[in-house]
Amino acid sequence: MFSKIKTMTSTTDCSRQIAEARELIASAECIIIGAGAGLSTAAGLRYDGPEFEHRFADFIQKYGISDLYSSSFYPFQTEEEYWACWARHIDFIRFRNVAPLYQQLFELVNQKDYFVITTNVDGQFRKAGFDEDRLFEVQGDYAYLQCAKGCHDTLYDNEELVKRMVNATEDCRIPSSLVPHCPIDGEKMAVHVRCDEYFVEDESWQAASERYYQFLEYASKSRTVLLELGVGFNTPSIIRFPFERMAAAWKDMHLVRINQENTLSILDNSRTIVIRKDISEAVCRIYHSLCSERL
Repeated sequence: MFSKIKTMTSTTDCSRQIAEARELIASAECIIIGAGAGLSTAAGLRYDGPEFEHRFADFIQKYGISDLYSSSFYPFQTEEEYWACWARHIDFIRFRNVAPLYQQLFELVNQKDYFVITTNVDGQFRKAGFDEDRLFEVQGDYAYLQCAKGCHDTLYDNEELVKRMVNATEDCRIPSSLVPHCPIDGEKMAVHVRCDEYFVEDESWQAASERYYQFLEYASKSRTVLLELGVGFNTPSIIRFPFERMAAAWKDMHLVRINQENTLSILDNSRTIVIRKDISEAVCRIYHSLCSERL
């Protein structure tokens, strides 16, 4: 049965839900953040809109792409075009300053025993100061390249190469000399993003996964808040469904879901609070409320 328990439907309800979420966070021993694309969108890292249209005007005019997500699947005819678009994509999303929303989120939880699991690949948690040993980036990181066929499990930092590609782009192409090739088999390289069976789960990924599941075991015996931010139904088996099951199974665990859309739950559970509101506004209100309490 789908649940609408404690879902915000008005300004009055919003205040009540946010107050309840604040109280849970204040009293929690552990906080597990589960973050999806909606969090970065709320933070201003949009894959479409005026800033995208300005930065990608030449690609929009030449190829008719409408947003960065769809551009990831565009059938470019050459590697020079493919990497020209991807380099600008990575530079635009990954190598930019930390968004204030992520900094505020860090200050909200940094005095707690926390862990982060995210499907985002933009590196914002790292930039905001979250401990890398408390971060599991399940779907990869735009800052790295891998062999497109996963012939070995080494990842390669791409920032310097990306900057060179961006600066050398002319007519939506990079020079052939900048096209990356796998150092082992000489074949194509790919951005380290899970899109097929060749995604590399290297030693660091495996270690992060192990730390996350160890933390879950510990958190299951503690007063824990599952703070789910902007998670939809693209990959619900990673964060959304597990969070709902954990909140239903463990009596000292509560789920706080903040999302403007996709607020329904698959489990009828009174320990779930749903705030149907812009994430930046909701987090800001919870944060300032807790700060006032501390003073």
